[in-house]
Amino acid sequence: MSATIQAEPRKSLPTQAEPNNAHPPTRRRARRNETRRGRSTNRQQTLNGWLFLSVPIFLFVVFLLIPILIAIVLSLSDYSIIGQLKWIGFDNYLRIAHDPFFWIALRNTAYYTALYVPLGLVVALATALLLNRSGKASRIFRTLFYIPVVSSTVATASIWFWLLNPQYGMFNVVLGWFGIDGPAWLYDSQWAMIAIVIMSVWAGFGANMIIFLGGLQGVSPDLHEAASLDGANVWQDFWHVTLPGISRTMFLILTLLIISAFQVFDQAYVLTKGGPGNSTLTLVYYIYDKGFGSLQMGYASAISFVLFLIIMVFSLINAKVTNPKGGRA
Repeated sequence: MSATIQAEPRKSLPTQAEPNNAHPPTRRRARRNETRRGRSTNRQQTLNGWLFLSVPIFLFVVFLLIPILIAIVLSLSDYSIIGQLKWIGFDNYLRIAHDPFFWIALRNTAYYTALYVPLGLVVALATALLLNRSGKASRIFRTLFYIPVVSSTVATASIWFWLLNPQYGMFNVVLGWFGIDGPAWLYDSQWAMIAIVIMSVWAGFGANMIIFLGGLQGVSPDLHEAASLDGANVWQDFWHVTLPGISRTMFLILTLLIISAFQVFDQAYVLTKGGPGNSTLTLVYYIYDKGFGSLQMGYASAISFVLFLIIMVFSLINAKVTNPKGGRA
């Protein structure tokens, strides 16, 4: 008798369809926690940002904004440090228009600017073009030319005071070798400002040279190679490739030169004290003399704001002339 064993059918376990969100409250809670953590992180980053900005903002307010506001108040008042502040409105500004020494100082400053800006620009650019190459000698000369920039203006002016001495100064000694009778320089009203310009260019062209070097090294060598293949000579390559490539650098340096020219003070103060015959009296020196010499702080503040307006006007003119379309270089 044979027994037939039949396999029992496998009983399938009951399955329960899982919903799309197995634990909706748990996921919502996780998202809320993540949102809270994100907000907390953003608040912490914002707080850290304001902490980092607090120091420069404090310095800006204390050493720039507050002094500007005080200077505005002083320019509208009569104040001599040792007396009471007296409100006089715009009388100081009206007084400037009738002050002959202000116009002498403005004329001298304009003369200095007309000499210093183009000369400083040409010397810095020419030096940068000569040193725009790799090599140990170029690095040495860059360092040597930059030393006057980091030197004290009073110290360098003292050296130049000796160099420009009409009797035993090196300048007149060298001119004497060629049979030229050198001028009196700082003691001659026609040469004193020229002497200050020469000293200023020597003391400041190193910084502009470094900036020009950065601009020159940003011009692609492929452009010079393409110009050479097209048959361009050195002058054509400089005029059509190099100058357009450093137009932004040119604008920056021109602006810096104009600002520094109108703010010239140390050289005139150390070398000539504004003389001889007020031939080197500059606007900043006149402001210093009125403020700390005559104790006319209100009038000195008014001249300062006039100088600020002059610098702003010339800077805007420079921006318009250098980049007339206002677009990219």
